[in-house]
Amino acid sequence: MTLSALPTVTTLDDRITGSLVGAAVGDALGGPVEGYTPEQIVERHGGRVRGIVGPWHGDDWRTARPIAPYHKGDGHVTDDTLMTHALVRVYATVRDHLDAYAIADHLVPDLVSNPRWIPELEAEALPLQRIFLAEKWLVARLHYGHVDPREAGTGNIVNCGAAMYMAPVGLVNAANPAAAYAEALDVAGAHQSSYGREAAGVFAAAVAAACAPGATPAGVVDACLSLAKDGTRSAIEAVAEVAARHSDFEPALAPLRAAVAPFDTVGPDYRAPSLAARRPSRLHAIEELPIALGMLLVGEGDYRRTVLGSVNYGRDCDSIATMSGAIAGALYGEEPVPPDWVKTVAEASRLDLHAPARTLTEVAYELFARDTERRRTHESAFARLTEALTETR
Repeated sequence: MTLSALPTVTTLDDRITGSLVGAAVGDALGGPVEGYTPEQIVERHGGRVRGIVGPWHGDDWRTARPIAPYHKGDGHVTDDTLMTHALVRVYATVRDHLDAYAIADHLVPDLVSNPRWIPELEAEALPLQRIFLAEKWLVARLHYGHVDPREAGTGNIVNCGAAMYMAPVGLVNAANPAAAYAEALDVAGAHQSSYGREAAGVFAAAVAAACAPGATPAGVVDACLSLAKDGTRSAIEAVAEVAARHSDFEPALAPLRAAVAPFDTVGPDYRAPSLAARRPSRLHAIEELPIALGMLLVGEGDYRRTVLGSVNYGRDCDSIATMSGAIAGALYGEEPVPPDWVKTVAEASRLDLHAPARTLTEVAYELFARDTERRRTHESAFARLTEALTETR
């Protein structure tokens, strides 16, 4: 066998880069069609979205409702990426596993104190001025209300607000889905409750599972099902069963929506949620994570097919594409992410998409070394305890 024929292993560095870059690009592709139906997307764009497109209302984006004042499109990332990068900065500061207190002590001050370039506003602003109400909840509860961070998420609307930025938790727990799940649940307790918090844990687990050598889309879904609870698990099962019948997203769009609809509280009209929308429940699930996993199966992990399926699904498709892009990138690294998309998004958003990945990679290596030391300390202590027990017998 020649050297070129030897099987290649996607390194942790490349998986982290692929995941974070892939998530940002998916976010930017989905932003301009967020909130619309697949049929409306076809009518507006003369067919399916196949790459980066401009604002839904063209040059009228500054005043057109309900989008104004955000410039969604032209490669601009949304709050999904802003929050993901903010969480990376928390890891860079703490350089250890995170919990709800890390969100209170580091993430919230970052949102309210450090102006940054906000692509959709085309201005320097506090991230607080861009994030949605469900994320502003963090500031109201933790910065002003001084609520116990572990309980601060209780009472918030239940949506994908916490799940959408949990990829870094999966990446620092690469190949350990159970650890990623547990850490994300702790972190997300400051932000969400019920199935919104559950989705955060399962999404982090999906990213961690995708980092394992030899991981496959089906294996990622299996890892999610082994950990997911209640309606989240049922929704993933239902969507995965439908996705297994398709290898092209076009005929899968309506069946996937039908599969997740019984678990989704928002209702058929995404912009006019039902009266029961986003309330805590053990029977329901957010829509975004099951659909992201479904598109991963339909696209067979191929980045382009997976993310474009997520984008053309419509509804909350920037978050769906953020999640599916993060998982696909963790599976196969950055190479499958179209370089022209990466370049356009980085330039349009004025972001170095690779810098957060370099930072998080350093943290991941440090964390693994620290975890190894902790494990060996525990093993040594346990061995001494069992030796003492043997001697007494």
